[in-house]
Amino acid sequence: MTLTRRATLALATALGTVLVLPVAPAAAQDKGTIGIAMPTQSSSRWISDGNSMVEQFEAAGYRTVLQYAEDDIPTQLNQVENMITQGVSALVIAAIDGTTLSNALENAEAAGIPIIAYDRLIRDSGAVDYYATFDNFQVGVLQAESLVACLNERFAGTAPFNVELFGGSPDDNNAFFFYNGAMSVLQPLIDAGTIAVPSGQMGMDVVGTLRWDGAVAQARMDNLLSANYGSAVLHGALSPYDGLSIGILSSVKGVGYGTGDLAMPCVTGQDAEVPSVKSMMAGEQYSTIFKDTRELARVTVGMVDAILSGGQPEINDTETYDNGVKVVPSYLLKPVTVNVDDIQSVLVDSGYYTADQLK
Repeated sequence: MTLTRRATLALATALGTVLVLPVAPAAAQDKGTIGIAMPTQSSSRWISDGNSMVEQFEAAGYRTVLQYAEDDIPTQLNQVENMITQGVSALVIAAIDGTTLSNALENAEAAGIPIIAYDRLIRDSGAVDYYATFDNFQVGVLQAESLVACLNERFAGTAPFNVELFGGSPDDNNAFFFYNGAMSVLQPLIDAGTIAVPSGQMGMDVVGTLRWDGAVAQARMDNLLSANYGSAVLHGALSPYDGLSIGILSSVKGVGYGTGDLAMPCVTGQDAEVPSVKSMMAGEQYSTIFKDTRELARVTVGMVDAILSGGQPEINDTETYDNGVKVVPSYLLKPVTVNVDDIQSVLVDSGYYTADQLK
């Protein structure tokens, strides 16, 4: 009986051993082709992810096929199926909807193609081998802590603070981790009466924003302000992503916040996208969460290289990410809160952005 590479790795794991599998002879600069499926180019963050992975995979001796699906689920499914048909050596997938790829991934598994879920957990599939991401619960914690710090700084003496809650896309597993992490900080303050949610809108089933669409967030904030803030003042908005933050800020600026005596509400974010960094520098968005995509690419390349060379990928979490079929072994990176005072040291000095990009 001939074991596939995947089956051999599973056997090695079960036996507590590390097997070095024979690798077909190949030039050092040509170790196979890696299929990389990204959700959209509408966010600069995903462009950075794709570029970082291509650069690092090619430096490690692999060819790459990088494709973006522009948040269209059938397109991403077709792209993944084509990569499998082309015989890629491994798949790295940031899923648009982490529940829609099961059949394709079963075909990849049957072909012995390892699958890495990239930043977004792929759900309802036992074919997912590993997951590379950030500590997504901690992202939410950091967002909420930043929001509270801003409320105390900007609106000291106000009781209660009026805050509205925004969630990410309900088809993205990460959105629930972000929201739950944030609510672990905010719910006790809501219960204590320190924070109020005048609209009463809470829970991901209510506050989720499909496809992380900033225009949808802006329209929802327009409605919230119209219905709940005739005489009340909005002090803050929990936003899990910079693209939503820009939409929320457009809404509040449209009714006069940030002018005269009406202070700009505290608005959080995530991904340190250029428009939001510039917004922070202009005194609008309060903070963002920086997730260094170069590091996430490095971890992902390391995982794939270990699998294809017969080793064991480095992981640091075997409990958190149950995808409905299995707990997916994961590597979690640490997110970092960035305020206006941190932009130079965290984003520019690290080489993530140049100073000219932020002018």
